[in-house]
Amino acid sequence: MKVMIVDDSAIMRRVVEQIIEMLGHEAIAACDGVEALERLESYPGVALILLDWEMPRMGGLEFLRTVKQQPAHQDIPVIMLTTGSDRRRMIEAIEAGAKHHLTKPFQPETLATKIAQCVGGD
Repeated sequence: MKVMIVDDSAIMRRVVEQIIEMLGHEAIAACDGVEALERLESYPGVALILLDWEMPRMGGLEFLRTVKQQPAHQDIPVIMLTTGSDRRRMIEAIEAGAKHHLTKPFQPETLATKIAQCVGGD
């Protein structure tokens, strides 16, 4: 399964990539929403997006809304990765089309559970 990781932190991208690869999936990384949109076109078959909230150029919520308006990508499940637990922001992301959210830092097992819920139909 191809999993796209969108995060402006190179360290966080690498940590999440390692977890994804450890779980037996292919990781595709992007540093912000603009690059992620480009990579969605370059890497067909992305089955899941792990999306940071705060990023330059195009943040997570704007990227999420853009993707959910594109017929070719609107059905890709999205897990928002956040640094805080602002309930209002989480609700906003879910209303925009995110399937789940996960607060950083997180354990690999927690991410694996969220991934299984998204691709397994929780």
